[in-house]
Amino acid sequence: MAALDQAMKPQPPRSRARAFDGALISRLTASMTSYNIAIDAELRGDLDRLRARSRDMFKNNEYAAKFGRSVPREVVGPEGFQLQVRAKDPDGTFDAIANKTLQDAFWRWTMPANCDARGKRSFIDICRALLRALPRDGEYLVRRRRGNGAGEFSYQLQVLDVDRLDTLLNVMPAEGRNAIIMGVEVDEWGKPVAYHLWDRHPTESPSASRYRERVPANDIFHGFITIEDEQTRGVPWMHAALRRLNDLNGYREAAVIAARIGASKMGFFTSPDGQPPVATEGQDDKGNFVSEASPGTFDVLPEGYGFEAFNPDYPHAQFDAFCKATLRGVASAIGMSYHSLANDLEGINFTSIRSGTIEERDEWMVVQNWFITQFLIPVYEDWLEMALLSNAVKLPNGTALPLAKKAKFMEHNWQARRWQWVDPLKDMAANVLAIENGLASPQQVCAQTGRDIEEVIDDLKHFQQMLTDKGVTLTGTTAPTGTIASAVAESGNDQGAAKPTNEAKK
Repeated sequence: MAALDQAMKPQPPRSRARAFDGALISRLTASMTSYNIAIDAELRGDLDRLRARSRDMFKNNEYAAKFGRSVPREVVGPEGFQLQVRAKDPDGTFDAIANKTLQDAFWRWTMPANCDARGKRSFIDICRALLRALPRDGEYLVRRRRGNGAGEFSYQLQVLDVDRLDTLLNVMPAEGRNAIIMGVEVDEWGKPVAYHLWDRHPTESPSASRYRERVPANDIFHGFITIEDEQTRGVPWMHAALRRLNDLNGYREAAVIAARIGASKMGFFTSPDGQPPVATEGQDDKGNFVSEASPGTFDVLPEGYGFEAFNPDYPHAQFDAFCKATLRGVASAIGMSYHSLANDLEGINFTSIRSGTIEERDEWMVVQNWFITQFLIPVYEDWLEMALLSNAVKLPNGTALPLAKKAKFMEHNWQARRWQWVDPLKDMAANVLAIENGLASPQQVCAQTGRDIEEVIDDLKHFQQMLTDKGVTLTGTTAPTGTIASAVAESGNDQGAAKPTNEAKK
């Protein structure tokens, strides 16, 4: 009876009754990681290998090469980032003359002879080069050059290979000595104070003597997108997809070899005792039977020999399904839509492609905003200071802009590229309706298209002036605001809705 009473009493909960399933230890979870390591500790042993494998993929895998071209194309675009200086006078109005003077001077600086220390690439080319290095290497490295010999504006940029930053240089902090983490010297707060760079690429002339140069951090742009806190070096963007891509390469290579063998080898000659055949004219120099295939010809096998056909069913019917599943995983790892990465529009409709494209473009805009903050804004501030110090920015009357007003001239924006949609008419109608109902401004709509409202107004003014000077009158150059919306309403929707009839309109 006592045993029964004991069994009826409430039992305390088991120690793992409310544990996370992901933390359970069993034979099914034995392969999962059960401990944490600092990101820098992982990168010390893995970064060089990760970067080497990533670079190999970008060179030799067509999908990685597509991704490498897509990042600079989508982030930088054909025209690059557009500088918009927003200096204001004390009364709050824009200083139009100073703004245009600064924008024109900066445009001159972006030419190869002025902005590139090697004199080979324009500023747009440099931005594209950094956005190619960023996904491939996980980081970029740019050295700033100031003063005499640095071009018309005393300011230039030198793009460096991140291999110059020695991953193997690691020094623990001590009294009066900063820590060095994979070539980056940091203070007690983890802020970079200097970079220890090889004077040349480590693999260039390995037998020649080389040395490390300690370069102050304010002379270096070292950009990377962090994946964990307290991270000192960048990680290649395809780190989560490298293994999948390597498996896909091996799978496709095996499929191609099997298909070539199947297309080349038709079968085998067999004998009852397994002995090699007697030498005949139908053999090669190794004793193997050979036969030439000719149309309308029937051959006779040697006495005592049979023929076993070889007809492999490969590539298998699941070949496409496996490749697509793998590429979907790769696309998810790198933040691209599958149809963009794989150039596969099979089964795509307007709704699905728009949904995938919107998500992908949001990812590109995140990278754009990061790049503007980390690189473009500091570049303009550096350039402005050196240009004003060297009296290289002059107003139309020949007067140089004063250094004393540097804070005023610092006010600026960077406009990143934007994209056209599959059905721009409907998007334009939506913008018109938003403006008419006070939900958006023309400035906002222009920014969404990658243009500056002041440039649009100036272009319209210039266009009207050209019409007046040429004595040309065009009808329809300024349409009522409701015209676009009404045109869309009459055109039907993308699901194939019919146009309303005259009776329906009435």
